[in-house]
Amino acid sequence: MNQDRKARAIGFNHVALEVGDIDEALAFYGRFFEFGIRSRSSEDAFIDLGDQFIALQRGRRQGPDDGRHFGLVVDDKEAVRRALVANGIKVIPGPFLDFLDPWGNRIEIVGYAGIQFTKAPHVLRGMGLALDKNDNARRELAEKGMAPDAA
Repeated sequence: MNQDRKARAIGFNHVALEVGDIDEALAFYGRFFEFGIRSRSSEDAFIDLGDQFIALQRGRRQGPDDGRHFGLVVDDKEAVRRALVANGIKVIPGPFLDFLDPWGNRIEIVGYAGIQFTKAPHVLRGMGLALDKNDNARRELAEKGMAPDAA
């Protein structure tokens, strides 16, 4: 074993968000997203994202996020935009679809088709999704040697 070898970061398993109340957080996010719940208690809930998850944990104490955020990949970015507007949630001005939840967590909504992030076909199938990438995302993946194999 090489003692000098560094581990390679290869992805995210989950993101943890601190919220004020678990039931309120599930109701809030349920207005914008379809999701399954892996588990829940009065202190936390785990929202399934296929082979990843979001952990909601009770106890947010810091102020609202400014630049700090995470990008949540969705199948239909415009559906989220419409739901935010319909629910009176302010979209943060700028080039992206960002908003703050009631506890100050900043979320950037990202459409699956236009980014290099890719779910494996068997994961998409298990999620009941049939999604594809646009030409720019395919080109970006190909430049990194990550284009899907031709079937």
